[in-house]
Amino acid sequence: MTQFFQIHPDNPQKRLITQTAEILKKGGVVVYPTESGYALGCHLGDKKALDRIRMIRRLDDKHNFTLMCKDLSDIATYARVDNDMYRVLKAHTPGPYTFILRATRDVPRRVLHPKRKTIGIRVSQNLICHEMLMAFDEPLISTTLILPNEDMPMTDPYDIRDTIGNQVDLIIDGGFCGFEATSVVDMSDDEVQIIREGAGDLSSFQ
Repeated sequence: MTQFFQIHPDNPQKRLITQTAEILKKGGVVVYPTESGYALGCHLGDKKALDRIRMIRRLDDKHNFTLMCKDLSDIATYARVDNDMYRVLKAHTPGPYTFILRATRDVPRRVLHPKRKTIGIRVSQNLICHEMLMAFDEPLISTTLILPNEDMPMTDPYDIRDTIGNQVDLIIDGGFCGFEATSVVDMSDDEVQIIREGAGDLSSFQ
């Protein structure tokens, strides 16, 4: 049975955050808020949970997932960055950015870009998301909750419950959290490339 938690966006209830982390540890698929819409997330190492997310969104094996991290402490484990790159990441996180980086061997092959061996890294400034990741103490494999044949992410937790409530283990109602996509910056090669202009300020990359 799908659970539905109403979590305060400015003062997340610790009890519900702890329960969310337990659901994730048991292989659950969770709908949670970010600053750029609601997202689907699961444990990085859980293939079955990832397959469920693929099924909900009807994604093929070429889809690029994002590694949602609590802060930059996870970066060195999952991505290859030098000191200059780290300073750039630190200046722009947390925030509405997804950074494409060269992945380390700790990232499962099934979530990598199939040819380039890269991974998208993100640190959200949404407080519920941050507290959830702090309690879980591991990154989540994540993707924006956009239904098949739709262009915009879902923004209403009650609509989400009515539409896919029987396909996930938990839906977090964190209120309205925007719907503008993150800016995507590719830092996997020597030359930084802007892949998508979204909510984040890109003036320092141009």
